[in-house]
Amino acid sequence: MSSMTEPTTAPARTLAVASSAPLLVLTCFTLPMVTLPQISRSLGAGPTGPVWILGSIALGLSSLLLVAGGLADDYGRRRVLVAGTGVLAAASVAAALSANVAVFVAARLVQGGASAAMLAASLGIVGHAYPAGPERVRATGRYGAMIGLGTLAGPLVAGLGASVASWRATYWLMGLCALLLALASARVLEESGSAAPRRFDLPGVVLLSLGVAALVAGVTEGRTGWSRPVVLGAFVLAAVLIAAFVAVERRRPEPLLDLRLFGRPEFLVATGGALVVGAAVVGLLGYLPTVLEAAHGLTPLETGLLLGVWAAVSFVSSLLTRHVRLGTATRLALGLGLSAAGFTGLVATGASLSLPPVVAGLVVSGVGSGLINSSITHLAIESVPAHRVSMGSGANNTARYVGSSLGAAGVAAVVGGFGLAQGTAIAVAACATLTAVAALAALLVRSQG
Repeated sequence: MSSMTEPTTAPARTLAVASSAPLLVLTCFTLPMVTLPQISRSLGAGPTGPVWILGSIALGLSSLLLVAGGLADDYGRRRVLVAGTGVLAAASVAAALSANVAVFVAARLVQGGASAAMLAASLGIVGHAYPAGPERVRATGRYGAMIGLGTLAGPLVAGLGASVASWRATYWLMGLCALLLALASARVLEESGSAAPRRFDLPGVVLLSLGVAALVAGVTEGRTGWSRPVVLGAFVLAAVLIAAFVAVERRRPEPLLDLRLFGRPEFLVATGGALVVGAAVVGLLGYLPTVLEAAHGLTPLETGLLLGVWAAVSFVSSLLTRHVRLGTATRLALGLGLSAAGFTGLVATGASLSLPPVVAGLVVSGVGSGLINSSITHLAIESVPAHRVSMGSGANNTARYVGSSLGAAGVAAVVGGFGLAQGTAIAVAACATLTAVAALAALLVRSQG
């Protein structure tokens, strides 16, 4: 491989191509949020079908992100990115052609695994190309902005596609975009990776992947009943596997995840912040389209446009992060605080739809989300050794997507238990509280570091 130890000149096209990966991943991730009823009817989904239609991609993502990060560092980041993007293209075609829920869910699981490779490798490429300083802040701000732009594009593309053609058209489009990105990545990007690749940690890979998969599967199934044996069994299995992973990794000379990183304040802030963002921000806003369409009869396109306010502001805010003269952890805390404040405008969404407070809340929380995305992206690669930046990306995104599964399940359980009006108010208040507490914790941990 070339460029395995020292970064070469980082032209704009390297950042442009690498940053296209989170844009495509988040677009794909959010596609079913506004078209779930149409997909469910088309595929003949039963009672648990919609849950898995929404949650399957998060299962694939969260169970393979850390593994993908380690592979990217040790065997080549460009190689992993190109492979993941190619698999995403094939899985998108399978989703477009699916005739039943089982095939669609399997395709979304594969999309999740492919997305894991794309996220871990692409951020590693950015971290290698921009080693430190103001240019890294600018680059990670642009990379983080693509998360907001993808969150904007997904609902809009899905809503427009469902209105003009059908929900299947959007998956054909994703397949085409993924194929083009794979070709561009292979042509434009230089290879990079660790100068001293580690031995493949097979026990760590198996234990962590299965443990996280069991946890997310249990959370996903739990949305239709928490006391069922399959749910309790999944949680017990997850606890056993993750405990075994920790025990094994402590004894390995070259672990998949160096547990000593949790002694670094920056790593704690990055990983803990990502977990809370997944649970309180992604989980809440991912369920909001269901509330809007069920309570107020909004169409998928209308829902996409409304949530597009939040995503568009998040995109712009992330791009402008470099002008905020605060430390990265402090910017993260500010973003979390703004997200919490903005959520107050959404409290009454389940009972009535008054656009001024809802739009104002989405704008404020969108500003916060932009600060969060750029700050967490920066911390994810700053908090680990330079030769392990893809692993840092994998750990950070694992926390985010495990959190999103937990948050979506929690919001669904509260709304289901208390009804649309009261349940939405309780869920929004809980997410705002959790986000505010995380903002204070980020400041506390950073000050002690």
